[in-house]
Amino acid sequence: MDFTQSELAELSFSKSSQSVKYGKLTEQWIPFTKDFPYSPEQFRFIGTPIDGLVFADDKIVFCEFKAASSQLSDKQKRVKELVEAKAVDWLEYRIK
Repeated sequence: MDFTQSELAELSFSKSSQSVKYGKLTEQWIPFTKDFPYSPEQFRFIGTPIDGLVFADDKIVFCEFKAASSQLSDKQKRVKELVEAKAVDWLEYRIK
């Protein structure tokens, strides 16, 4: 079977798009798996730039779920650096 360059590019894009959709769907279910170390009731899904937060009784945990060999994006790396540097603030914004 012969493919043109544009057909190959379209197939590659389609496969990549399906992987992204699968990942976005799966990451919403990870907190309900038996191996997830926190209660799913404590997890709040965000989606981007990280998958979510766990509001445990004694701490807040920033969560990013990865499969196989996938890596953190530059934005996710930056969030991780800020959390590790304790550069996290509280904002209570009141509407007047």
